[in-house]
Amino acid sequence: MSLVVGVDIGGTKIAAALVDHSGTLLATATRPTPATEGPDAILTTATALIHTLTESRGVVIAAGGAEVGRDLRDGRGSVGSDGGAEFGGGLRDGRGSVRPAGSAEFGRDLRDGRRSVGPPAEAGRDLREGRGAVESGSAEVGRDLHDRQGAVEAAGGAEVGRGVRDGRGSVGAGGSAEVGRDLRDGTVDPAGVGGLGGRGIVTAVGVGSAGVVDPGRGVVVSATGALAGWAGTDLRGELSRRLGVPVVVGNDVHAHALGEQWRGAAAGREDVLLVAVGTGVGASVMLGGRVRHGAHAVAGHAGHVPVAAAAGRPCPCGGQGHVEAVASGPALIGEYRRRGGTDAADLAGVARLAAAGDPLAADVLAEGGAALGSLIGGLMNVIDPEIVVIGGGVAGCGEPWWRPLRAAIAAEVLPALRDVPVEPAALAGAAALLGAARMALEASP
Repeated sequence: MSLVVGVDIGGTKIAAALVDHSGTLLATATRPTPATEGPDAILTTATALIHTLTESRGVVIAAGGAEVGRDLRDGRGSVGSDGGAEFGGGLRDGRGSVRPAGSAEFGRDLRDGRRSVGPPAEAGRDLREGRGAVESGSAEVGRDLHDRQGAVEAAGGAEVGRGVRDGRGSVGAGGSAEVGRDLRDGTVDPAGVGGLGGRGIVTAVGVGSAGVVDPGRGVVVSATGALAGWAGTDLRGELSRRLGVPVVVGNDVHAHALGEQWRGAAAGREDVLLVAVGTGVGASVMLGGRVRHGAHAVAGHAGHVPVAAAAGRPCPCGGQGHVEAVASGPALIGEYRRRGGTDAADLAGVARLAAAGDPLAADVLAEGGAALGSLIGGLMNVIDPEIVVIGGGVAGCGEPWWRPLRAAIAAEVLPALRDVPVEPAALAGAAALLGAARMALEASP
């Protein structure tokens, strides 16, 4: 089965998902972003996460020329990646090898239950006694095959397949993401994951990243300080070199829009405006079913449009008076504290106070929502979308934020646009993963 991986690189975490051609998320995993450690650390973390995800599902990463299982009858098979990797040299005699980048070896002798994956990792020290381990830093897989239990741990948090006997399994990292709690209830498509039998092949990877990303060159053109040294990174070239498969890259908000238009709130719509409000404010414009990147890959950076409510306030981009300075999550919690608020430790706390009737919390959310709504109404007049989709963490602040936002939109739009639906995003964090996967699928032959 041909699959792709979608990746979302953000300022706090990197997420990855294994996706099939129908847009089904087969498995997901996350790791914290080493945001202050530079591009190499971020790319290394992303690469390791992709390998952890695919290996946990018995899936191989292979370029278009790869071959799998040349002759299962005689126990031989090979998987090529950059012309080098081989898998299962001879199952009849229990031997096989995987050599990505010319190093790792797998299945030295299945007859005596020994396998190894690259120094210093070892897998399946003795299959006869039901034990196995894969170590890559701290990860371990398959503590005891006797009782059909297995685990994948990465960054101290991820677990996969707690109990295969009862169809349970999870993929997580940072203690968060879970996939396929119970295969029996169809949470994970058994034909897509459990039915792969180790023969699924990832043929391409799509990446949505923070920053201004030029999809034509595959380079991060510019970025804020949220990711140290990220500007100038050859995102496509570096990841393709490390993974050995084609990589397609784009801005993370554009990936959100592609996901929502494929399987989410904007499904079936051709002309879409998506606005994401979290640590920053971003947007994506889809016309005719296609994301519009602009001549310089800057299209969609709506957070840097001036609004009256932000006059004089510094923006993270270095400018002043931009909507991000008044409507983003950090701006809202900063304004709450500036006005003397002490009862909320974070934006979720401000939202809870506002919902309970706290006047200060409600005023802060209302002002931020109204400023953003004014901007969105103006963008609608320019773009003429079929639907507006709003996502990101700030969109979870509830009616004290949504009511003033909708009112401000209504006050700005032309009469012909008053009935355009303004909807919350439907896919949450899965949107960018699906969108990134879609980029990879659309670029595949």
